Parts: sequence; structure tokens; C-alpha cells
Amino acid sequence: MTINTATALRVRTSTGTPRALAPVGTVLRRAGTAGATLLWSALVAVPLYWVVITSLKERAGFLTTSPLAPPASATVANYRTVLAGGFGTYLLNSAIVTVAAVAGTVAVSLMAAFVIARGTSRWSRWYFRLFLLGLAIPLQAVIIPVYLLIIRLHLYDSLLAIVLPAAAFAVPITVMILVSFLRDVPDALFEAMRMDGAGDWRQLWSLALPLVRPALVTVVVYNGLQVWNGFLFPLILTQSNERAVLPLALTLYRGQFGIDVPATMAAVVLSTAPILVLFIVARRQLIAGLTAGFSK
Repeated sequence: MTINTATALRVRTSTGTPRALAPVGTVLRRAGTAGATLLWSALVAVPLYWVVITSLKERAGFLTTSPLAPPASATVANYRTVLAGGFGTYLLNSAIVTVAAVAGTVAVSLMAAFVIARGTSRWSRWYFRLFLLGLAIPLQAVIIPVYLLIIRLHLYDSLLAIVLPAAAFAVPITVMILVSFLRDVPDALFEAMRMDGAGDWRQLWSLALPLVRPALVTVVVYNGLQVWNGFLFPLILTQSNERAVLPLALTLYRGQFGIDVPATMAAVVLSTAPILVLFIVARRQLIAGLTAGFSK
């Protein structure tokens, strides 16, 4: 007997009345979706579980126990080691770099997006294409010119050496998202303000800025994650431990003959906590901004 997936299954209830079930194809799709969701959850949850339990294990007994086994006697000694090893300096450096890079990116991108979306010049379209061209340039391809430029500017081994290229590479996608939002704002609102005598700066500050607030939250969270986790620019453009940021500081727990894995995992947990809190607080605005910006 051949089963037609489009045919609904029927069963009899306790009263003898036939009851229709979902088609076989729908059931298989739901089962596949549930299986894929469970697999993805396992791929995400297992590494997180391993990182947390490893940070609570003693270094001496780390290699003698199963990697996924919980610690026999949990200890916070690894966290004390990390906090006593200059973690506060690395955290402050990462916070300064992230805030400065994101603030500069948002300020420049908002003004550029306003000019592109609301400007009447025929060059506005070419400006937008020029910004989009930046999305096609991989970071690794320009790291040597960036390094030479930072040397010429006498900014090597400074936090500003990380801020400037990080902001420059974040501008293209930020402009793209903000332009999508500004183009959705009705022209009548800008015309009404223009008739009231408002200039471009007032339209940008009093009208465009409040309306694109969801998009601003989106780009702040997205760019904050990228800059906070950035590794290549700090590795190439800084040298001293006093200028190290958190991703680079994780390598300091690697010695000549081995690596302190529990202490490294404790540093990973501590470095992830601030940005994880930011993501949890702003996750609704992030999802809303990413979906609403491309609704048309």
C-alpha cells in the first residue's frame, strides 16, 4: 500500500468518531524541525557547559577527569587567579575600545545615512554604493596597509590604534541598516518640518534620530559584539600588556610548555559576561531592528 503524504491520517476516538490528523508530510517536517532544533541546541549548549564546569575545576585534576564530568569539588580559585592577574585593566581597555568605536561608528553612519536617504543630490546613490563596497573588503586583506598607516600616524601600541580601524570597518553595514530605516520614514514628516523652517540638523536630531532608535540599538549591539570580540587588530596593532584587550589577554595564560585551561576558561566566562548581559537586555530591539529594517 502506497502512502500519500498529502493524505490526512484518521483515527477513531473513544466515541467512535473519526478524527483527522495532520498530513504525513507536515508531521515529517515538524519532526525534522524539532530534530534540527535539538541538534543546534546541543551544539551550542555542550560547549558552554564545558567552559563553565572547566572553569570550576582544579588545574591538577583537570586532565584526569572526563571533560564533561562536573567537578568533584568546585573551586573559584581560577577566577581569583584571573582577577589578580590584571583582568581589570584588560576589561577597562576592552570597554574603552568598544564604547569609542561604537560611538564613532554610530555618529558618522547616522549622518551619512541621513544624507544618502534624504538627500536630493544625484550623487547620493553613488555615495551609498561606495559605502556598500566596504562590505566586500575582507579585514585580512588590508591588515598590512592598516599596520603601516598606524605606524605613520605614531599610534602603534595605543587604544586609538584599535578604535580607528574597528570603527572604519563597522561603518558600511551600519550605514546600510540605517539607510533602510530612514527610507521607510514618510516624506511627509520631513516636508512638514521643512515647512516649519527646520534645517537638516534639526530634522536629523528631532525627527530622524527618534524614529530610527530601534535601528540604532541594533547597530550598537551588533557592532559592540564585533569590536568586543575582535582579535586581529589588537594582535597586530598593540604590543604591551598595558594595552591588551580581553580577547588578546586570553593568550597570556599560555606558557612555554603548556596552558592553564581552567584559568583560561574562567577568563572566558568573565569576559563574556558583560557583552552577554548587553545582548540579553537588548535582544528584543536587536531582532526587531534586523527584521523591520529589511521589511520592504
